[in-house]
Amino acid sequence: MMTQTALITGATAGIGKATAELLAQKGFNLLLTGRREERLNALKFELSAKYNIDIQILCFDIQSFTACQAAWSSLSVETQNSITVLINNAGLASGRSPIHEGDVNDWDQMIDTNVKGLLYITRLVAPVMKDKMTGHIVNIASIAGKEVYQNGNVYCASKHAVDALSRSMRIDLLPFNIKVTNVAPGAAETEFSIVRMKGDTDAAKAVYDGFDPLVAGDIAETIWFALSRPAHVNINDLVIVPTAQANVTNLVRK
Repeated sequence: MMTQTALITGATAGIGKATAELLAQKGFNLLLTGRREERLNALKFELSAKYNIDIQILCFDIQSFTACQAAWSSLSVETQNSITVLINNAGLASGRSPIHEGDVNDWDQMIDTNVKGLLYITRLVAPVMKDKMTGHIVNIASIAGKEVYQNGNVYCASKHAVDALSRSMRIDLLPFNIKVTNVAPGAAETEFSIVRMKGDTDAAKAVYDGFDPLVAGDIAETIWFALSRPAHVNINDLVIVPTAQANVTNLVRK
């Protein structure tokens, strides 16, 4: 069986890191992207020591198409053509203000990362998959892409965009035998809330008080389930939540 190569965005922590670890265990070669070079290097060293796979890192800001292009161009054509899986994981929430008090810089960061960053990378990788008539794109969305909640305004809008893009990609790429999967997690304890609360670890921890949230490994295993289906099977959409969470607003705390 041909060795597969997965490009994972936002691989420095959380779901991206957990997915990199699991795919390395499954024998994938990896292209890992993120903004924190020290973390990327540490992950490369760790996984290279455990598994006999090829790992390359690309340190850049996915919010910039110029930076995305430069990172992509730094790869050999052989490496570009080896990519069989794209995990569009890079994403964030910033702030929890009502719409009339929102910080425009927060809005820009969420839209530029969650929507435009996903588009930029997909625009570079999808043509390679098209030419090979094979590939699998996994977009990490959110339950916030299915529903909305108070003070979630722009974050919810950005993840609704991811949800719509996943469905649109599925149609656009259908003639080229490219699979597309949308994964929509509920409450998952990663660095997500720390970033959203702008470093306030107590406020971030309080988000998960009184129930057992998902962890990054849960989502990585869900991604692997989608990737490991037979060639004739595509998982279009998956919503995964903690047992204590029914939807975006109904959650039982002990």
